[in-house]
Amino acid sequence: MTDTLTSFRSVCAPVLMRLLALCTLLAVVPAAPAAADDLNRAEIEKIVREYLLANPEVISEALTELDRREREAAEAARVQALSDSADILFNSTRQVVLGNPEGALTLVEFFDYNCGYCKRAYGDMVKLMEENPDLKVVLKEFPVLGQGSVEAAQVAVAVNSVAPEKYGAFHEALLLSRGQANRASALAAATGIGIAEEDLLAAMQTEETRLTIEEVYTLANRLGLTGTPSYVIGDEVVMGAVGYEQLSEKLEALKNCDQTTC
Repeated sequence: MTDTLTSFRSVCAPVLMRLLALCTLLAVVPAAPAAADDLNRAEIEKIVREYLLANPEVISEALTELDRREREAAEAARVQALSDSADILFNSTRQVVLGNPEGALTLVEFFDYNCGYCKRAYGDMVKLMEENPDLKVVLKEFPVLGQGSVEAAQVAVAVNSVAPEKYGAFHEALLLSRGQANRASALAAATGIGIAEEDLLAAMQTEETRLTIEEVYTLANRLGLTGTPSYVIGDEVVMGAVGYEQLSEKLEALKNCDQTTC
């Protein structure tokens, strides 16, 4: 109820102010009827109130219009942010690349090792790479689900620094593991594929590890991302585990039409 009242006020307050301003203007125009001079704030508010009570659908229409404008503004801001951040989004020296590093098609995924939807979406990514030899997949460590996620991301960044050729195997092992992802489970996944723990611990203490994760947080903030998985395909941000079919369709459209819809 509070959110509804807040939205009502946000929509109706500007309307009321415009009506008040218009009535005030009418009151000072010489050609206006003399009765307009007698209008005061209380009378104007009464007129507006009676109008809204008689025409309540106006409120619904205003809220719908407000929602449309806010979505349009958010999308425009996101497209601009994509353009402004394109180099660091697609070509950062800190990012992980799977699939074809020189591929003409690029799919960027923001993920969290404790995200159940990311775990389920992993198969979609693997299938897309298998069916599209020209696909470059960029992974962005975006730990948003607590301290364990941050710790797992720190280990992952260290893996990419110490043994980048083993990152794919590490990523699959940790993402598909059962239980909470954290420092201990991430280190276990890394050492399980032959990476020395002491090397990982040393890499985790470097400034580069902190900067890598901060870079992703900055990107996500610019793009308005709040959860995982989130994808970037061409100039479109796709939020949520939308599934193989939708991702495949967007990539196919990007290949054929240079945008995610033909």
